[in-house]
Amino acid sequence: MSGAGRLPVAAPAVKRAASQFPRAREDKLVTAPIEYQLPEGPIGLKGPVSRPAPGTLPLRGDLAHIALAGRYLAAHYVVPQPRVVGPEGAALHLMPRDDAETVAPIEPGAAIEALDYAGDWCWATRGPEGPSGYLRTALLAP
Repeated sequence: MSGAGRLPVAAPAVKRAASQFPRAREDKLVTAPIEYQLPEGPIGLKGPVSRPAPGTLPLRGDLAHIALAGRYLAAHYVVPQPRVVGPEGAALHLMPRDDAETVAPIEPGAAIEALDYAGDWCWATRGPEGPSGYLRTALLAP
């Protein structure tokens, strides 16, 4: 049979070596990425849940930190990418704008958990219990 109508074989997945991820100083670690377990079985909520204040938990309508699965409902859950704040430090903002309200300052060299990237901004958190907000990707260490 000819190759017409056949789907191409996908390339195998590539794993990143641990050495490719930025490392924070030991005294600045917030959470280790291997600490998060994926939920097993169906995820659901039993009853009403109060919505946390903006900038607290890493929870948006469309996205939430994987550690919040089972506690809060979101369209998607994310296993965070460990990152480190660069030498200038940064601030978490409620919205991806420089003039938005500041949630919390972040000191240079601090470990954060990146959850989403859009343009020049990164939605990040200090850990699964927050605080969370937006910071410019240029302020992250390479």
